[in-house]
Amino acid sequence: MQDKDSEALRNQRRRRKRIGRIKSAIAFMIAGWILCSMILIVCLFAKISQLEQNINRYIENQNAGEGNMTAPGQTGGNSTETLDEASTEVPGETTYAAAPPLTGVADAWNLAEKGDVHKVYLTFDDGPSEYTGDILDILAEYGIKATFFVVGSEEEGAGDIYRRIVEEGHTLGMHSYSNKYSVIYQSREAFAEDYRKLHDYLLAETGVDVRYYRFPGGSSNQISNVPMADLIHYLNEQGVVYYDWNVTSGDAAAAFTTDEIVEKVTGDVAKYKTSVVLLHDTGGKQTTVEALGPLIEALQAMEAEILPIGDDTDAIQYVRADGAE
Repeated sequence: MQDKDSEALRNQRRRRKRIGRIKSAIAFMIAGWILCSMILIVCLFAKISQLEQNINRYIENQNAGEGNMTAPGQTGGNSTETLDEASTEVPGETTYAAAPPLTGVADAWNLAEKGDVHKVYLTFDDGPSEYTGDILDILAEYGIKATFFVVGSEEEGAGDIYRRIVEEGHTLGMHSYSNKYSVIYQSREAFAEDYRKLHDYLLAETGVDVRYYRFPGGSSNQISNVPMADLIHYLNEQGVVYYDWNVTSGDAAAAFTTDEIVEKVTGDVAKYKTSVVLLHDTGGKQTTVEALGPLIEALQAMEAEILPIGDDTDAIQYVRADGAE
């Protein structure tokens, strides 16, 4: 009888051990499934973010150099008006609708003639990044001032970069806080909220009331859910001037080499009296850093005057809203 009890007890213990192992295996399987799911979700978000950045850069590169520029208060002799009044009028309020972007070379006012001094404005979009310090070092080495259209970054050291840009005499401009088209161009209110967030952040970090803006994708982008002229009107109300570009470095395309960037920029600069050059200050743009020194030397060899954007700079703009003061 005692042997039977002992055998039953042993069987019961073995059964408990098997159940325990099964439970442990199930727990490990569940934990593994959760961990794999989390990894897949993180990878998916990373891919989505990378895809959005690539789309933004592609659109920006497509828009580069394709606008028909007008000087303040002027229109090109071979162009149509870039703005038409909206067909729907609200009593007491004038609204504007942007016409489709124009293409072609810059208007006659800006075409260089023999003996003209080329004014060149080097502008860097999307910073701060891991390369901003290197860019600033190179500019300091050559004694050159540039313009940085920055986005909002609260990463460690970002405030120091913003302040260094200002302290070293460069122009600080805004390029939206989030740099996400789907957020910025969702509505006029969304654009205004993003603008105020970046403006106030830069004011707190640097003490500068920033008065220059560059639209992500340029003012002729086809992504915005609202007419771009409405957003230009909003910037006018804030006393802010926006700038497009009429010379692109091509650095948005990873395939461009250092020599190709220099050749592309100098070839286009030679055409214009005023050139606003689009460059990028973002991760993965090592070629931009490598090309900057040779580009400055090539521009100096052309006896070009390299300047930061200021209040007396001719506004290079694809879409104008002259009536929206």
